[in-house]
Amino acid sequence: MIRALLLYLALSTFTVKAADLSVAAYPSIQEALNANPNRMLFVPAGDYVITEKIRIRGERSGLFGPGRIIQQSADQPIIEIENANGAEIRDLTLKRPEGKMESRNEGVLAIKCRDLVIENVRVIDNRSPAAAITVRESKDTRISRCVVRNYMRVSIDDRTQSKDWGYAFNCTDGTGINVDYSTGTLIEGNRVIEDNFVPTPEVKAKYKLGDYVKKNAVKGGIMSQQAWDSNYTDAWQQGSGIVVNAPEVNDLTRVIGNHIENAAQGLDIHADHVIVSQNIITNAFIGMKAMHGSRNVLITGNQFVRNSLWAIGLMPGAGAHPATDGKPENADGGSIISNNIISDFGHGDAHWIWGDERSPIKFDNGQQPDDPPLTDVIISGNVVHSSGKPRYKYAVIIPGGPNAPRGLHFSNNLFHPGTQGVCNGEMAE
Repeated sequence: MIRALLLYLALSTFTVKAADLSVAAYPSIQEALNANPNRMLFVPAGDYVITEKIRIRGERSGLFGPGRIIQQSADQPIIEIENANGAEIRDLTLKRPEGKMESRNEGVLAIKCRDLVIENVRVIDNRSPAAAITVRESKDTRISRCVVRNYMRVSIDDRTQSKDWGYAFNCTDGTGINVDYSTGTLIEGNRVIEDNFVPTPEVKAKYKLGDYVKKNAVKGGIMSQQAWDSNYTDAWQQGSGIVVNAPEVNDLTRVIGNHIENAAQGLDIHADHVIVSQNIITNAFIGMKAMHGSRNVLITGNQFVRNSLWAIGLMPGAGAHPATDGKPENADGGSIISNNIISDFGHGDAHWIWGDERSPIKFDNGQQPDDPPLTDVIISGNVVHSSGKPRYKYAVIIPGGPNAPRGLHFSNNLFHPGTQGVCNGEMAE
């Protein structure tokens, strides 16, 4: 009886406190935040319609509760958190309404924050080339147990400003969670799911996906002549489930226990000292890649299911470079790929685009001639499992040439051979 009374009193105290700090006492959520700086405010159940972004600033500010915030303006993020220390948003639902789901803005945009927490937040129908949840230039952020659903839209990927590419094309684009120029980030237990845009021939034809819409007078430096002349690219699924991006800046990141479904790329890593563990990535055309000078990446204990182009890929990219005056080398390697299971490769929805000539595990040369080669990778205890006839050429692809990967060490793997074998070359023990 005494314990029950104490519990009742504790809950009553919380209810009164929450009511005192409720946004319902103010004309708008923004006015509530302005009137209560550096405090956490409760958002009761119900719909809160906004036409401008909600701005969170200061020390230990934030919002929590079961309320649903609906952004009517396509020209605004839903919540923007900037220059905040210890800010939190929890348990909210953020969405855009029917007819106004397409935007070029984020659901949550956080810039220059420290010790930020985004937990159990649902971002629904924020269909944008910008990520549903974006964190930039921040330190020690935690993004936990969030749901991002239906984040992609038809867009144009314009690469005409790049001397490497020099063209623009129709695509589907969008990213669930994006972390740029940040350190010490934990991304755990989130679900990133796209139900709206699935890569079917009908969708491709309807939106002319992959067709060039603009092209420079001069071919991009890393484009083949054939690709340039074709005026079409198969890579019209753009965006990723989760991106950790900014070579030489993003550092000390953990991507653990997330579920990513129907993405273009599941995980896109351009960072150093990264742990990618216990994730499930299903029906993405690329399961994951680490490139552009990604160093010391631990990829362990993940499930890759029904991927189409590759499941795990390590390679240099345009962000990798040799040492120059005053700037150290940015090279890929010193990494481990261990205890992952790749299953049903080639059985994803994008198989009709990529065909049977692909590989579950891919190592590659750089995109540019001066990219330092991928070096020193341990590949151990992994399984590539094929039920029935394999829909891949080799389980592992290792290119040759002067910039070929070096120091790849294979041990205790179980690789079902593809139609032409386990590997296109020798796998050193």
